[in-house]
Amino acid sequence: MSSPKRAFAAGARDISPIILGVIPFALIAGISAVGVGLSELEALGMSYIVFAGASQLAAVDLVGRHAPVAVIVLTALVINLRFCMYSASLAPHFHGLPLHWRAPLAYLLTDQAYAISITAFGNGRMRHKHWYYLGAAMTMWVTWQTGTAAGVFLGAAIPKSWSLDFAIPLTFLALLFPAIKDRPSLVAAASAGALALAGHGLPYNLGLFLAALGGIGAGALADGGKHHAP
Repeated sequence: MSSPKRAFAAGARDISPIILGVIPFALIAGISAVGVGLSELEALGMSYIVFAGASQLAAVDLVGRHAPVAVIVLTALVINLRFCMYSASLAPHFHGLPLHWRAPLAYLLTDQAYAISITAFGNGRMRHKHWYYLGAAMTMWVTWQTGTAAGVFLGAAIPKSWSLDFAIPLTFLALLFPAIKDRPSLVAAASAGALALAGHGLPYNLGLFLAALGGIGAGALADGGKHHAP
């Protein structure tokens, strides 16, 4: 990328195909939040503060079941533990950036922005990586907040027959397949998928966390301890 502007535009462009699948996901998050009794302001505030679809839906579900606050917070934290792994993976690419850059980049971290960025960073040397990531992440943020607001204010007008929830697994599958480029990544994906199915019934979504750790371990073993420079 020859300039920050071009890098920002490239990030926004590359994440655009995924955005189509995110819109129904965001609508569901907004509809679900008001559906369990949250006010419009509370639903929008949750979306702005948490900004993580899977944990938002899990938290809303627990709110609807009148679960204790500690359980709701712990569940959201467990689901979001994967962002620690994403951050560790991205850190070498953003080394040296000042705090006023790193803080907003951390807030904007999503599955989609991570997958697009880490794939692009692996395709050779790239300048202005933080601008590329910002372009992808900001596009994702605007889409998510707009979709959630639409769900909050227009949810009652959306027919239930549309079955928007089908878009959630498709969104993550669209991220998965481009990232499977070699045997270690295939082993990691297959292992994590099998463990996620096996741990589906575990409390607090612990199956997701264990699947992530298992997938990382299996991928590392398949890689044979090779080191890949950023």
